[in-house]
Amino acid sequence: MTAPRHPPPPPSPTRAARAFEEIYESEFDVVMAYFARRTADPQTAADLTADTFVAAITSFGTFDPSRGTARGWVLGIARRVFAQHCEAVTRGRDVVARIHGHRTLDTDEITDLVTRIDAERAGRELIAAMTVLSDVDREVIELVDLVGMTPKDAAIALGMSSGALRIRLFRARGKVRDLAVGGGDR
Repeated sequence: MTAPRHPPPPPSPTRAARAFEEIYESEFDVVMAYFARRTADPQTAADLTADTFVAAITSFGTFDPSRGTARGWVLGIARRVFAQHCEAVTRGRDVVARIHGHRTLDTDEITDLVTRIDAERAGRELIAAMTVLSDVDREVIELVDLVGMTPKDAAIALGMSSGALRIRLFRARGKVRDLAVGGGDR
């Protein structure tokens, strides 16, 4: 009879802090671009990016690199943060939350964010042009073709199987190709 296996000890706080810092540094621009494709308001993009990383650091203990990349994990969180933001805006809570909980950006930060948002204009235009696709199909194309995630990581971020994502991606790309060739006549 073998001794029971015990889970490995949790990483030291210093090691965990360094690991999160690496994720933050490598994925910050990807998360900011994700929100810049969804809003032209620099303050909103900055707030949503900050909210995403606050949520990520508070749930960092649940991140399992064997299940997917850090990018997929963080973009899954960003997707939920954006959904919550949309709900709050719909209910009119966004104004109150910004007044009470977020600092105002200074001029240099706004200039930097406007530049980032302008850089994502083509991505916003592509997403707007894909309105004939379902929300999920648009996100599949965005994560794989714009963000550059692997289908496996995009599937994790969207909470679906890799096979289902690949089928959606194939069909969505076909619809977009048909629109480009047919000029939107379909």
